Amino acid sequence: MKIALCFIINYEHLLHKEDLWREWIEPNKDIINVYFYYNDLKKIRSKWIMKHTIPPNCIYPTDYFHVIPAYLSVLQFAYTHDERNQWFCLLTDSCCPIISPRRFRYLFYNYYDKTIMNWRKAWWNTEFHKRANLHKLSEDLRLANDPWFVLKRENVAHCFNFIQNPASSTLIQTVNSGGLANESLFAIILYCCKQLDTVVASATHMTDWFRRSSSTSPHMFQEGDEMDIQFIEKNLKENEHVMFIRKIHPEFPDEILRKYIYDYAAEKDALLVVQDPFLKMRVYYYALALLRWFVYLLPFAIAVGFYFSKELY
Repeated sequence: MKIALCFIINYEHLLHKEDLWREWIEPNKDIINVYFYYNDLKKIRSKWIMKHTIPPNCIYPTDYFHVIPAYLSVLQFAYTHDERNQWFCLLTDSCCPIISPRRFRYLFYNYYDKTIMNWRKAWWNTEFHKRANLHKLSEDLRLANDPWFVLKRENVAHCFNFIQNPASSTLIQTVNSGGLANESLFAIILYCCKQLDTVVASATHMTDWFRRSSSTSPHMFQEGDEMDIQFIEKNLKENEHVMFIRKIHPEFPDEILRKYIYDYAAEKDALLVVQDPFLKMRVYYYALALLRWFVYLLPFAIAVGFYFSKELY
């Protein structure tokens, strides 16, 4: 089983911390696939990013308020590209890992069959703020989810089955036309599919919404000052499911990120029991295959043995 890192990049079409990402992925490259959704292929300068872009025929017009086509396209491509993809991590160009590769592998092996997405009832006045057109929906559908999260494979399938169902078209169109639909649509779909109760309601991306860089954007981590450090350490201590941090400015010190990835919890991470949950399954299937071959060959072996025994005597 594998993890699909699904990046959505725009504007400058780069990854703010590409070198750090590549270094972080390397120890787990056996279980990681990388995909990039973009707006303009011509703007991509990184050979590594270019190597992992999805095909141009999978690209659709998006903007800040209407990004659902990008989500669905990169999810669809990753889903069909490798049937072993079990986890789908939605990421942006300003996201960065904030835990060790070992802990990331540990979380995958322990939660591979779970979607991890922070969701809740919409906390804003839905009659005043028209986000996702929730004011047009029934009370039970007025839901919100963090815009960046981790979906398990089965829930990706639920999302596409729901969207492709003609009976859902009015609901999907209503939510999508309201703007910022990515902060509600997935919780709504999983609720309608009776899957929301199985979701681990926890943030996978630490985000500072208290120090906003604008009315619609969270804090941009740039200086690595004391408040940044306090926020990072508080989140690492309080949330066992956090894996990434956003938004990271290109100038944010790499040494600080490396400290939290490789040193901060090194002793604790060294004690993690990282056991492949699929190993027993693979051994079982290999043993079953060998048994089948043995059953098929046994009559032939008996016949051959009987033949040669007659020849000898």
